[in-house]
Amino acid sequence: MCRVSTPSDRIALIGVGASALVSRLVETGYRNIDAIDLSANALEQLRLRLTAQFETSDVGVRFVESDVLEVEFDEPVDLWHDRATFHFLIDESDQIAYVASASRSVRSGGHLILAGFSATGPQQCSGLDVARHTPDSIDRLFAGSFGLVDRFDETHTTPWGAEQSFMYSLFRRV
Repeated sequence: MCRVSTPSDRIALIGVGASALVSRLVETGYRNIDAIDLSANALEQLRLRLTAQFETSDVGVRFVESDVLEVEFDEPVDLWHDRATFHFLIDESDQIAYVASASRSVRSGGHLILAGFSATGPQQCSGLDVARHTPDSIDRLFAGSFGLVDRFDETHTTPWGAEQSFMYSLFRRV
């Protein structure tokens, strides 16, 4: 297993919602986290949960209400983590804009973790159309800015028992 971050690294969690991942990172010592989401409500739920869990509002998390295609950081991030935001970008122009956003945000030598539906995954999620990808289609999109480090597939079982095929890719910023 490859270690791609340390607690001192700046982590950008894309489409974070009210994810439990943030709590786990804070519990293990991470204090430089950008929680990015379009939903102010989801970010507020996350903020309130973290404040109650850690009994302080100062847990090292910045709550950023932004479209991932337009997000700006005051300094480069070490790790860009996206579990299931990219696959909602069904237009190629938005996918290209996403890669540009990640490219300008992740420092040289930093990492990008991308999880989304594989070619055999569902065609919709939460009632919205999604883009499904093959390893080749993802590699083509990120080529030039990111080099592939590792990849694996996972069958995710939803809370209601449906199976969804995910593809996880780990890239390093060139």
